[in-house]
Amino acid sequence: MPLSFCGNTTYNVNNGVLSNICFLDALNLVPHVFLLFITFPILFIGWGSQSSKVQIHHNTWLHFPGHNLRWVLTFVLLFVHVCEISEGILNLVTSSVHLHLFMPATVGFIAATTSIIYYHNIETSNFPKLLLALFLYWVLAFVAKTIKLVKYWEKDIRLEQLRFCITGAMVVLYGLLMMVEINVIRVRKYVFFNNPQKVNPAEDLQDLGVRFLQPFVNLLSKATYWWMNPLIVSAHRRPIDLKIIGKLPIAMRALTNYFNLKNAYEEQRVSVDQPHKNPSIWRAIYKAFGRPILLSSTFRYMADLLGFAGPLCISGIIQCISKRRKIEQEQTLITSLYYLPSQEFLEDYYVLSVLLFLALILQRTFLQASYYVAIETGVNLRGALLAMIYNKILRLSTSNMSMGEMTLGQINNLVAIETNQLMWFLFLCPNLWAMPVQVQDQNFFYMLVTVKQKILTLHDVAHFKSTFLSPGSCAIRREGEGGTIAHLY
Repeated sequence: MPLSFCGNTTYNVNNGVLSNICFLDALNLVPHVFLLFITFPILFIGWGSQSSKVQIHHNTWLHFPGHNLRWVLTFVLLFVHVCEISEGILNLVTSSVHLHLFMPATVGFIAATTSIIYYHNIETSNFPKLLLALFLYWVLAFVAKTIKLVKYWEKDIRLEQLRFCITGAMVVLYGLLMMVEINVIRVRKYVFFNNPQKVNPAEDLQDLGVRFLQPFVNLLSKATYWWMNPLIVSAHRRPIDLKIIGKLPIAMRALTNYFNLKNAYEEQRVSVDQPHKNPSIWRAIYKAFGRPILLSSTFRYMADLLGFAGPLCISGIIQCISKRRKIEQEQTLITSLYYLPSQEFLEDYYVLSVLLFLALILQRTFLQASYYVAIETGVNLRGALLAMIYNKILRLSTSNMSMGEMTLGQINNLVAIETNQLMWFLFLCPNLWAMPVQVQDQNFFYMLVTVKQKILTLHDVAHFKSTFLSPGSCAIRREGEGGTIAHLY
Protein backbone atom coordinates (compact mmCIF):
# COMPACT_ATOMS: atom_id res chain seq x y z
CA MET A 1 0.00 0.00 0.00
CA PRO A 2 1.24 3.54 -0.74
CA LEU A 3 2.16 5.38 2.43
CA SER A 4 1.21 9.05 2.68
CA PHE A 5 -0.39 11.39 5.17
CA CYS A 6 -3.56 12.01 3.15
CA GLY A 7 -3.58 8.77 1.18
CA ASN A 8 -4.13 8.64 -2.56
CA THR A 9 -7.35 10.65 -2.47
CA THR A 10 -7.60 14.15 -3.89
CA TYR A 11 -9.47 16.29 -1.39
CA ASN A 12 -11.76 19.08 -2.42
CA VAL A 13 -11.03 22.49 -0.87
CA ASN A 14 -13.57 24.48 -2.84
CA ASN A 15 -15.74 24.85 0.27
CA GLY A 16 -12.85 26.10 2.37
CA VAL A 17 -9.63 24.78 3.80
CA LEU A 18 -11.32 23.80 7.08
CA SER A 19 -13.64 21.48 5.14
CA ASN A 20 -10.61 19.40 4.21
CA ILE A 21 -10.60 16.40 6.55
CA CYS A 22 -6.88 15.81 6.08
CA PHE A 23 -6.10 19.46 6.86
CA LEU A 24 -8.16 19.28 10.04
CA ASP A 25 -6.19 16.24 11.19
CA ALA A 26 -2.94 18.05 10.39
CA LEU A 27 -4.19 21.07 12.33
CA ASN A 28 -4.71 18.86 15.39
CA LEU A 29 -1.02 17.94 15.24
CA VAL A 30 0.05 21.53 15.96
CA PRO A 31 -0.78 21.63 19.73
CA HIS A 32 0.91 18.28 20.36
CA VAL A 33 4.07 19.24 18.51
CA PHE A 34 4.08 22.59 20.34
CA LEU A 35 3.99 20.87 23.73
CA LEU A 36 6.73 18.40 22.82
CA PHE A 37 9.06 21.14 21.59
CA ILE A 38 8.47 23.24 24.72
CA THR A 39 8.60 20.56 27.42
CA PHE A 40 11.37 18.26 26.19
CA PRO A 41 14.17 20.84 26.64
CA ILE A 42 12.86 21.75 30.10
CA LEU A 43 12.68 18.10 31.16
CA PHE A 44 16.14 17.30 29.81
CA ILE A 45 17.66 20.38 31.46
CA GLY A 46 15.99 19.53 34.76
CA TRP A 47 17.14 15.91 34.70
CA GLY A 48 20.60 16.80 33.42
CA SER A 49 21.16 19.29 36.24
CA GLN A 50 20.87 16.46 38.77
CA SER A 51 23.94 14.33 39.18
CA SER A 52 23.76 10.66 40.01
CA LYS A 53 24.53 11.43 43.65
CA VAL A 54 22.34 14.48 44.19
CA GLN A 55 18.58 13.96 43.93
CA ILE A 56 15.67 16.29 44.65
CA HIS A 57 14.55 15.58 48.21
CA HIS A 58 10.94 14.75 48.83
CA ASN A 59 10.44 17.85 50.97
CA THR A 60 9.84 19.83 47.77
CA TRP A 61 6.76 17.80 46.85
CA LEU A 62 3.61 19.89 46.66
CA HIS A 63 0.17 19.16 45.22
CA PHE A 64 -1.31 21.97 43.18
CA PRO A 65 -5.11 22.56 43.26
CA GLY A 66 -6.97 19.89 41.29
CA HIS A 67 -4.11 17.40 41.52
CA ASN A 68 -6.19 14.22 41.62
CA LEU A 69 -8.70 15.52 39.07
CA ARG A 70 -5.88 16.29 36.64
CA TRP A 71 -4.51 12.76 36.92
CA VAL A 72 -7.93 11.18 36.43
CA LEU A 73 -8.66 13.35 33.38
CA THR A 74 -5.24 12.50 31.93
CA PHE A 75 -5.88 8.77 32.33
CA VAL A 76 -9.23 9.14 30.59
CA LEU A 77 -7.58 11.22 27.86
CA LEU A 78 -4.99 8.50 27.25
CA PHE A 79 -7.77 5.91 26.99
CA VAL A 80 -9.66 8.03 24.44
CA HIS A 81 -6.44 8.46 22.45
CA VAL A 82 -6.05 4.68 22.34
CA CYS A 83 -9.62 4.38 21.08
CA GLU A 84 -8.89 7.00 18.41
CA ILE A 85 -5.77 5.14 17.28
CA SER A 86 -7.73 1.87 17.09
CA GLU A 87 -10.54 3.54 15.15
CA GLY A 88 -8.05 4.99 12.67
CA ILE A 89 -6.39 1.62 12.11
CA LEU A 90 -9.73 -0.14 11.62
CA ASN A 91 -10.71 2.52 9.08
CA LEU A 92 -7.92 1.55 6.68
CA VAL A 93 -10.25 0.20 3.99
CA THR A 94 -8.87 2.12 1.02
CA SER A 95 -6.04 1.15 -1.31
CA SER A 96 -3.54 3.42 0.47
CA VAL A 97 -2.60 4.04 4.09
CA HIS A 98 -4.10 7.31 5.38
CA LEU A 99 -1.70 8.36 8.11
CA HIS A 100 -3.92 11.25 9.14
CA LEU A 101 -6.42 8.75 10.56
CA PHE A 102 -4.15 7.65 13.41
CA MET A 103 -0.93 9.70 13.37
CA PRO A 104 -2.42 12.75 15.19
CA ALA A 105 -3.87 10.43 17.83
CA THR A 106 -0.50 8.73 18.29
CA VAL A 107 1.30 12.04 18.70
CA GLY A 108 -1.52 13.17 21.03
CA PHE A 109 -0.98 10.08 23.19
CA ILE A 110 2.72 10.92 23.46
CA ALA A 111 1.90 14.55 24.24
CA ALA A 112 -0.61 13.60 26.96
CA THR A 113 1.95 11.29 28.57
CA THR A 114 4.57 14.04 28.38
CA SER A 115 2.16 16.54 29.93
CA ILE A 116 1.61 14.49 33.08
CA ILE A 117 5.35 13.77 33.42
CA TYR A 118 6.03 17.47 32.97
CA TYR A 119 3.39 18.34 35.57
CA HIS A 120 4.85 15.86 38.07
CA ASN A 121 8.32 17.39 37.72
CA ILE A 122 6.87 20.88 38.24
CA GLU A 123 5.19 19.70 41.45
CA THR A 124 8.39 18.14 42.77
CA SER A 125 10.30 21.37 42.07
CA ASN A 126 7.46 23.67 43.28
CA PHE A 127 7.87 26.03 40.32
CA PRO A 128 4.32 26.68 39.06
CA LYS A 129 5.26 29.31 36.46
CA LEU A 130 6.22 26.51 34.08
CA LEU A 131 2.57 25.41 34.06
CA LEU A 132 1.87 28.23 31.61
CA ALA A 133 3.07 25.95 28.78
CA LEU A 134 0.43 23.38 29.73
CA PHE A 135 -2.25 26.06 29.82
CA LEU A 136 -1.39 27.14 26.27
CA TYR A 137 -1.41 23.50 25.16
CA TRP A 138 -4.88 22.83 26.58
CA VAL A 139 -6.22 26.00 24.91
CA LEU A 140 -4.76 25.12 21.48
CA ALA A 141 -5.92 21.51 21.69
CA PHE A 142 -9.41 22.57 22.78
CA VAL A 143 -9.74 25.03 19.88
CA ALA A 144 -8.44 22.53 17.30
CA LYS A 145 -10.78 19.75 18.47
CA THR A 146 -13.75 22.12 18.63
CA ILE A 147 -13.20 23.16 14.99
CA LYS A 148 -13.01 19.52 13.99
CA LEU A 149 -16.22 18.68 15.89
CA VAL A 150 -18.11 21.56 14.26
CA LYS A 151 -17.01 20.49 10.78
CA TYR A 152 -18.11 16.92 11.46
CA TRP A 153 -21.51 18.24 12.50
CA GLU A 154 -21.76 20.28 9.29
CA LYS A 155 -21.01 17.14 7.26
CA ASP A 156 -23.88 15.26 8.98
CA ILE A 157 -21.55 13.04 10.98
CA ARG A 158 -23.41 12.34 14.22
CA LEU A 159 -23.24 10.13 17.29
CA GLU A 160 -23.64 6.99 15.19
CA GLN A 161 -20.05 7.39 13.97
CA LEU A 162 -17.31 6.65 16.47
CA ARG A 163 -15.06 9.44 15.26
CA PHE A 164 -17.65 12.06 16.20
CA CYS A 165 -18.02 10.55 19.70
CA ILE A 166 -14.24 10.48 20.20
CA THR A 167 -13.87 14.08 19.03
CA GLY A 168 -16.67 15.20 21.35
CA ALA A 169 -15.04 13.40 24.28
CA MET A 170 -11.73 15.10 23.43
CA VAL A 171 -13.38 18.53 23.46
CA VAL A 172 -14.86 17.85 26.92
CA LEU A 173 -11.58 16.52 28.32
CA TYR A 174 -9.44 19.34 26.96
CA GLY A 175 -11.99 21.84 28.24
CA LEU A 176 -11.92 20.33 31.74
CA LEU A 177 -8.12 20.26 31.80
CA MET A 178 -8.11 23.89 30.70
CA MET A 179 -10.46 24.73 33.59
CA VAL A 180 -8.17 22.89 36.02
CA GLU A 181 -5.26 24.99 34.79
CA ILE A 182 -7.30 28.19 35.17
CA ASN A 183 -8.15 27.17 38.73
CA VAL A 184 -4.44 26.71 39.53
CA ILE A 185 -3.77 30.22 38.20
CA ARG A 186 -6.66 31.59 40.26
CA VAL A 187 -5.52 29.95 43.51
CA ARG A 188 -1.73 30.16 43.22
CA LYS A 189 -1.70 33.48 41.26
CA TYR A 190 1.67 32.63 39.69
CA VAL A 191 0.88 34.73 36.57
CA PHE A 192 -1.33 37.76 35.84
CA PHE A 193 -1.24 38.76 39.55
CA ASN A 194 1.05 41.12 41.44
CA ASN A 195 1.19 39.05 44.63
CA PRO A 196 1.68 35.33 43.87
CA GLN A 197 0.73 32.95 46.63
CA LYS A 198 3.63 31.03 48.13
CA VAL A 199 2.74 27.63 49.58
CA ASN A 200 5.20 25.65 51.65
CA PRO A 201 5.25 21.85 51.57
CA ALA A 202 3.61 19.87 54.34
CA GLU A 203 5.29 19.82 57.74
CA ASP A 204 5.69 16.06 57.56
CA LEU A 205 7.84 16.35 54.45
CA GLN A 206 10.25 18.63 56.28
CA ASP A 207 10.86 15.87 58.85
CA LEU A 208 13.48 13.47 57.55
CA GLY A 209 12.19 10.81 59.93
CA VAL A 210 8.83 10.54 58.14
CA ARG A 211 9.12 7.92 55.41
CA PHE A 212 5.45 7.02 54.99
CA LEU A 213 4.72 9.09 51.88
CA GLN A 214 1.34 7.69 50.80
CA PRO A 215 -0.61 10.93 51.49
CA PHE A 216 1.92 13.09 49.62
CA VAL A 217 2.76 11.25 46.38
CA ASN A 218 0.88 11.56 43.08
CA LEU A 219 -2.23 9.58 42.24
CA LEU A 220 -0.44 6.96 40.14
CA SER A 221 2.06 6.25 42.91
CA LYS A 222 -0.79 6.02 45.42
CA ALA A 223 -2.64 3.46 43.28
CA THR A 224 0.44 1.31 42.62
CA TYR A 225 2.36 2.02 45.88
CA TRP A 226 5.38 2.83 43.71
CA TRP A 227 6.89 5.00 46.44
CA MET A 228 7.50 1.86 48.53
CA ASN A 229 10.01 0.40 46.06
CA PRO A 230 13.10 1.65 47.96
CA LEU A 231 11.78 0.12 51.19
CA ILE A 232 11.00 -3.20 49.49
CA VAL A 233 14.43 -3.32 47.81
CA SER A 234 16.20 -2.57 51.10
CA ALA A 235 14.14 -5.27 52.84
CA HIS A 236 15.50 -7.84 50.38
CA ARG A 237 19.06 -6.83 51.19
CA ARG A 238 18.87 -6.69 54.98
CA PRO A 239 16.25 -6.93 57.74
CA ILE A 240 14.41 -3.69 58.37
CA ASP A 241 13.65 -2.19 61.77
CA LEU A 242 11.56 0.68 63.13
CA LYS A 243 14.34 3.17 62.40
CA ILE A 244 14.25 2.34 58.69
CA ILE A 245 10.44 2.42 58.59
CA GLY A 246 10.45 5.86 60.19
CA LYS A 247 7.69 7.86 61.83
CA LEU A 248 4.08 8.21 60.78
CA PRO A 249 2.71 11.49 59.41
CA ILE A 250 1.00 13.78 61.91
CA ALA A 251 -2.47 13.06 60.52
CA MET A 252 -2.08 9.32 61.16
CA ARG A 253 -0.84 9.50 64.74
CA ALA A 254 -3.05 8.44 67.65
CA LEU A 255 -2.93 11.86 69.33
CA THR A 256 -4.25 13.63 66.23
CA ASN A 257 -7.09 11.15 65.76
CA TYR A 258 -7.88 11.34 69.47
CA PHE A 259 -8.36 15.11 69.30
CA ASN A 260 -10.51 14.78 66.17
CA LEU A 261 -12.79 12.22 67.83
CA LYS A 262 -12.89 14.09 71.12
CA ASN A 263 -13.81 17.39 69.44
CA ALA A 264 -16.59 15.69 67.47
CA TYR A 265 -17.89 14.13 70.70
CA GLU A 266 -17.70 17.34 72.75
CA GLU A 267 -19.48 19.35 70.06
CA GLN A 268 -22.62 17.32 70.79
CA ARG A 269 -22.51 18.36 74.44
CA VAL A 270 -22.64 22.05 73.62
CA SER A 271 -25.14 21.67 70.81
CA VAL A 272 -27.90 24.28 71.06
CA ASP A 273 -30.42 22.11 69.20
CA GLN A 274 -30.56 19.28 71.75
CA PRO A 275 -28.74 20.44 74.91
CA HIS A 276 -30.14 17.72 77.19
CA LYS A 277 -29.56 14.78 74.88
CA ASN A 278 -26.66 12.42 75.61
CA PRO A 279 -23.85 12.54 73.03
CA SER A 280 -23.68 9.67 70.55
CA ILE A 281 -20.32 7.99 70.00
CA TRP A 282 -21.51 6.73 66.60
CA ARG A 283 -22.30 10.26 65.45
CA ALA A 284 -18.88 11.38 66.66
CA ILE A 285 -17.21 8.52 64.77
CA TYR A 286 -19.11 9.45 61.61
CA LYS A 287 -18.12 13.09 61.88
CA ALA A 288 -14.46 12.33 62.56
CA PHE A 289 -14.01 9.39 60.16
CA GLY A 290 -17.07 9.52 57.91
CA ARG A 291 -15.30 10.90 54.85
CA PRO A 292 -12.77 8.03 54.46
CA ILE A 293 -15.54 5.51 55.18
CA LEU A 294 -17.63 6.92 52.33
CA LEU A 295 -14.56 7.00 50.09
CA SER A 296 -13.81 3.34 50.80
CA SER A 297 -17.44 2.39 50.11
CA THR A 298 -17.36 4.34 46.84
CA PHE A 299 -14.24 2.52 45.70
CA ARG A 300 -15.87 -0.79 46.60
CA TYR A 301 -19.03 0.08 44.65
CA MET A 302 -16.96 1.01 41.58
CA ALA A 303 -15.00 -2.23 41.81
CA ASP A 304 -18.18 -4.30 42.02
CA LEU A 305 -19.86 -2.40 39.19
CA LEU A 306 -16.83 -3.11 36.99
CA GLY A 307 -17.58 -6.78 37.61
CA PHE A 308 -20.38 -6.46 35.05
CA ALA A 309 -17.81 -5.64 32.36
CA GLY A 310 -16.42 -9.18 32.32
CA PRO A 311 -19.68 -10.98 31.46
CA LEU A 312 -20.62 -8.26 28.97
CA CYS A 313 -17.32 -8.49 27.09
CA ILE A 314 -17.36 -12.29 27.09
CA SER A 315 -20.97 -12.22 25.92
CA GLY A 316 -20.02 -9.94 23.03
CA ILE A 317 -17.20 -12.25 21.97
CA ILE A 318 -19.46 -15.30 22.17
CA GLN A 319 -22.17 -13.61 20.10
CA CYS A 320 -19.68 -12.97 17.31
CA ILE A 321 -18.57 -16.59 17.46
CA SER A 322 -22.09 -18.02 17.38
CA LYS A 323 -23.29 -16.11 14.31
CA ARG A 324 -21.82 -14.77 11.11
CA ARG A 325 -21.17 -11.09 10.84
CA LYS A 326 -23.28 -9.45 8.21
CA ILE A 327 -21.41 -8.86 4.98
CA GLU A 328 -23.49 -5.90 4.00
CA GLN A 329 -22.79 -3.09 6.43
CA GLU A 330 -24.08 0.43 6.19
CA GLN A 331 -21.17 2.77 5.59
CA THR A 332 -20.93 6.53 5.59
CA LEU A 333 -18.59 7.57 2.80
CA ILE A 334 -17.17 11.07 2.91
CA THR A 335 -14.26 11.97 0.65
CA SER A 336 -13.68 8.25 0.04
CA LEU A 337 -13.18 7.54 3.74
CA TYR A 338 -15.09 4.98 5.77
CA TYR A 339 -16.37 6.24 9.12
CA LEU A 340 -16.60 3.34 11.51
CA PRO A 341 -19.91 3.09 13.43
CA SER A 342 -19.66 2.95 17.21
CA GLN A 343 -21.57 -0.32 17.41
CA GLU A 344 -19.26 -2.04 14.94
CA PHE A 345 -16.23 -0.86 16.89
CA LEU A 346 -17.59 -2.39 20.10
CA GLU A 347 -18.28 -5.69 18.32
CA ASP A 348 -14.64 -6.23 17.39
CA TYR A 349 -12.85 -9.16 19.06
CA TYR A 350 -9.72 -7.28 19.95
CA VAL A 351 -11.52 -4.21 21.23
CA LEU A 352 -13.60 -6.33 23.60
CA SER A 353 -10.49 -8.16 24.78
CA VAL A 354 -8.69 -4.89 25.56
CA LEU A 355 -11.76 -3.52 27.34
CA LEU A 356 -11.98 -6.69 29.42
CA PHE A 357 -8.30 -6.40 30.35
CA LEU A 358 -8.64 -2.73 31.35
CA ALA A 359 -11.82 -3.43 33.31
CA LEU A 360 -10.05 -6.12 35.34
CA ILE A 361 -7.13 -3.81 36.07
CA LEU A 362 -9.45 -1.02 37.22
CA GLN A 363 -11.50 -3.45 39.29
CA ARG A 364 -8.47 -4.70 41.22
CA THR A 365 -7.16 -1.14 41.63
CA PHE A 366 -10.42 0.13 43.10
CA LEU A 367 -10.73 -2.95 45.30
CA GLN A 368 -7.22 -2.50 46.67
CA ALA A 369 -7.87 1.20 47.27
CA SER A 370 -11.05 0.35 49.16
CA TYR A 371 -9.21 -2.12 51.38
CA TYR A 372 -6.42 0.35 52.08
CA VAL A 373 -8.70 3.24 53.05
CA ALA A 374 -10.88 0.97 55.22
CA ILE A 375 -7.88 -0.54 57.03
CA GLU A 376 -6.20 2.83 57.57
CA THR A 377 -9.43 4.33 58.91
CA GLY A 378 -9.98 1.35 61.22
CA VAL A 379 -6.49 1.62 62.67
CA ASN A 380 -6.92 5.38 63.21
CA LEU A 381 -10.28 4.82 64.92
CA ARG A 382 -8.82 2.16 67.20
CA GLY A 383 -5.98 4.45 68.25
CA ALA A 384 -8.37 7.34 68.91
CA LEU A 385 -10.77 5.20 70.97
CA LEU A 386 -7.92 3.70 73.01
CA ALA A 387 -6.56 7.14 73.82
CA MET A 388 -10.05 8.41 74.68
CA ILE A 389 -10.87 5.46 76.96
CA TYR A 390 -7.48 5.42 78.71
CA ASN A 391 -7.78 9.14 79.33
CA LYS A 392 -11.13 8.48 80.99
CA ILE A 393 -9.84 5.51 83.00
CA LEU A 394 -7.01 7.58 84.45
CA ARG A 395 -9.61 9.88 86.00
CA LEU A 396 -11.60 7.07 87.64
CA SER A 397 -10.96 4.58 90.38
CA THR A 398 -10.85 1.21 88.65
CA SER A 399 -11.43 -0.68 91.93
CA ASN A 400 -14.62 1.24 92.67
CA MET A 401 -15.79 1.07 89.08
CA SER A 402 -15.61 -2.72 88.93
CA MET A 403 -16.52 -3.25 92.63
CA GLY A 404 -13.25 -5.08 93.09
CA GLU A 405 -14.23 -7.88 90.67
CA MET A 406 -11.82 -6.92 87.86
CA THR A 407 -8.15 -6.14 87.98
CA LEU A 408 -6.44 -3.40 86.01
CA GLY A 409 -5.06 -5.93 83.55
CA GLN A 410 -8.52 -7.37 82.89
CA ILE A 411 -9.94 -3.92 82.23
CA ASN A 412 -7.12 -3.14 79.81
CA ASN A 413 -7.71 -6.41 77.96
CA LEU A 414 -11.42 -5.69 77.73
CA VAL A 415 -10.79 -2.22 76.33
CA ALA A 416 -8.30 -3.55 73.78
CA ILE A 417 -10.66 -6.32 72.63
CA GLU A 418 -13.66 -4.02 72.22
CA THR A 419 -11.75 -1.38 70.29
CA ASN A 420 -10.28 -4.13 68.12
CA GLN A 421 -13.82 -5.27 67.26
CA LEU A 422 -14.73 -1.73 66.18
CA MET A 423 -11.61 -1.64 64.05
CA TRP A 424 -12.64 -4.86 62.30
CA PHE A 425 -16.12 -3.43 61.81
CA LEU A 426 -14.64 -0.64 59.70
CA PHE A 427 -12.50 -3.17 57.86
CA LEU A 428 -15.56 -5.13 56.74
CA CYS A 429 -18.30 -2.51 56.53
CA PRO A 430 -17.71 -1.80 52.76
CA ASN A 431 -18.62 -5.45 52.13
CA LEU A 432 -22.01 -4.82 53.77
CA TRP A 433 -22.88 -1.94 51.42
CA ALA A 434 -21.55 -3.76 48.35
CA MET A 435 -23.37 -7.03 49.00
CA PRO A 436 -26.47 -6.18 46.87
CA VAL A 437 -24.26 -5.24 43.91
CA GLN A 438 -22.29 -8.48 44.23
CA VAL A 439 -25.51 -10.51 44.28
CA GLN A 440 -26.77 -8.77 41.14
CA ASP A 441 -23.39 -9.29 39.49
CA GLN A 442 -23.54 -13.03 40.07
CA ASN A 443 -27.15 -13.20 38.90
CA PHE A 444 -26.27 -11.29 35.73
CA PHE A 445 -23.36 -13.63 34.97
CA TYR A 446 -25.53 -16.70 35.59
CA MET A 447 -28.22 -15.31 33.29
CA LEU A 448 -25.71 -14.82 30.47
CA VAL A 449 -24.35 -18.34 30.89
CA THR A 450 -27.88 -19.80 30.89
CA VAL A 451 -28.74 -18.01 27.65
CA LYS A 452 -25.47 -18.82 25.90
CA GLN A 453 -25.56 -22.52 26.75
CA LYS A 454 -28.45 -22.91 24.30
CA ILE A 455 -26.46 -21.29 21.51
CA LEU A 456 -22.80 -22.17 21.77
CA THR A 457 -21.70 -25.80 21.67
CA LEU A 458 -18.42 -27.32 22.65
CA HIS A 459 -17.53 -27.73 19.01
CA ASP A 460 -17.63 -23.95 18.64
CA VAL A 461 -15.40 -23.55 21.69
CA ALA A 462 -12.87 -25.96 20.20
CA HIS A 463 -12.63 -23.71 17.16
CA PHE A 464 -12.55 -20.50 19.19
CA LYS A 465 -8.82 -19.93 18.76
CA SER A 466 -8.84 -20.28 14.99
CA THR A 467 -11.94 -18.10 14.72
CA PHE A 468 -10.49 -15.42 17.01
CA LEU A 469 -7.43 -15.08 14.81
CA SER A 470 -9.62 -14.40 11.75
CA PRO A 471 -11.81 -11.38 12.56
CA GLY A 472 -13.67 -11.59 9.28
CA SER A 473 -15.36 -14.88 10.13
CA CYS A 474 -17.48 -16.20 12.95
CA ALA A 475 -18.20 -19.74 14.00
CA ILE A 476 -21.37 -21.40 12.70
CA ARG A 477 -23.72 -23.03 15.13
CA ARG A 478 -23.78 -26.80 14.77
CA GLU A 479 -26.90 -28.55 15.97
CA GLY A 480 -27.03 -32.02 17.43
CA GLU A 481 -23.64 -31.98 19.13
CA GLY A 482 -23.43 -32.58 22.85
CA GLY A 483 -21.99 -30.27 25.48
CA THR A 484 -22.47 -26.57 26.06
CA ILE A 485 -20.49 -23.61 27.26
CA ALA A 486 -21.96 -24.05 30.75
CA HIS A 487 -19.55 -26.96 31.31
CA LEU A 488 -16.62 -24.53 31.14
CA TYR A 489 -17.70 -22.48 34.19
